[in-house]
Amino acid sequence: MKLVTWNTQWCRGLDGVVSTERIVEGARAMADFDVLCLQEIASGYERMSGAPGDQPAELRALLPGFRLFFGAAVEEFDGEGRRQRFGNLIATRLPVSLVRHHPLPWPPDPTVSSMPRMCTVVTLASPELGTVRVMTTHLEYYSSVQRRAQAQALRALHIEACQQAAAPPAAAFDDSPFQPKPHTQHAVLCGDFNMQASDPSHAEIQAPFTAPELPAGGVPDKRFQDAWPLAHPERPHDPTFKLFDKTYGKDPAAFDFVFVSDTLAPRVRRVEVDLHTRASDHQPVLIEFGD
Repeated sequence: MKLVTWNTQWCRGLDGVVSTERIVEGARAMADFDVLCLQEIASGYERMSGAPGDQPAELRALLPGFRLFFGAAVEEFDGEGRRQRFGNLIATRLPVSLVRHHPLPWPPDPTVSSMPRMCTVVTLASPELGTVRVMTTHLEYYSSVQRRAQAQALRALHIEACQQAAAPPAAAFDDSPFQPKPHTQHAVLCGDFNMQASDPSHAEIQAPFTAPELPAGGVPDKRFQDAWPLAHPERPHDPTFKLFDKTYGKDPAAFDFVFVSDTLAPRVRRVEVDLHTRASDHQPVLIEFGD
């Protein structure tokens, strides 16, 4: 399974041009991906730089054979009643069985500007890996208080999913919303975390968890691991932010990560960053899994 994750800056390149087509072309240049996770996808914000259109609709037209799942972290209406949405998107050509959109914590921090954040989770079937939860997110940039709360919430979501996999709800085969759901400890968490690997929250996402007593005998520790050191154990992360655009600082840094559950760590074959594209202010990241 090949997955590309990219903070697109509402598909606005460093030349100021907004182009969903260029984003898709850039992702395809990295790999013939099975899953594409995009952050900062906009709809209805016509006054933003570059005047983005209905980007979920544009991306759907550009990705025939893929199913698209857009999760709006922000959904609001302007003074004239026009709908505005901003969030994350997962596109995949693999079979999908469940989609969930989780709002992340937004504790008050009056010292900075901020916006709501969320995590979209798509449970899909990979021929190589089996059932996998693909999670994509974009954490708060300006508030470290909010960012840490959001990182902790992501870990909690993974723990809960592992608990459900170990002790699923009683089945109700009645074609209702109570019908059985796919539960798995296999998970990929990717996106723009707005932190460097040295940030304590980066370590908190990967912290081991102790299973509670459950009917299935408890949950083995299936914590998240940063996939980059698995593929490059002797090399620091390639930068994904501030490589070309120095608006937010002069020193390039890795802000975009892919975390994998312990169950998938042995299956990581490749993790790469496109260090050349200028189609966004972030660089895309590719992860490839094998048998």
